[in-house]
Amino acid sequence: MFELSERSFGRLKGVEKELVLVVEHAIQQTDTDFGVICGMRTIEEQQELFNSGASQTLKSKHLEGKAVDLMAYVGSRASWEINVYDNIAEAMRLAAKYYNAKVRWGAAWHIHDLAAYEGTMEQAMNEYIDLRRSEGKRPFIDGPHFELMES
Repeated sequence: MFELSERSFGRLKGVEKELVLVVEHAIQQTDTDFGVICGMRTIEEQQELFNSGASQTLKSKHLEGKAVDLMAYVGSRASWEINVYDNIAEAMRLAAKYYNAKVRWGAAWHIHDLAAYEGTMEQAMNEYIDLRRSEGKRPFIDGPHFELMES
């Protein structure tokens, strides 16, 4: 079982309590260790990410304390491999279900309530990719990103 570091708790300052509870529960459910790399953001930070293409919006839920970015760890190294984020997303789905919270994952933007989704997180991401391609659009996969939706 994993637990959040002091650094991760520090990065959760200002994040809505419901989402903090989901993250705290998820770290106890996951097979993949993770830490919080971003909670609240300033408008300047968001503008920088938007300008670089790392974000597609200036109206990020990070500005409202309704989003977190989680970094996967495999052993002692940070990992960007999307398959480990499937595991984290599954833990977030279970935690969201436990707290009756509506959480959306940045690799399955079309699902506004992970807790209600019946398939695997890999299936959810593949559905999103297929949906975007069917619309003639490029998918924007943000595996580390999770956001609280309106109940």
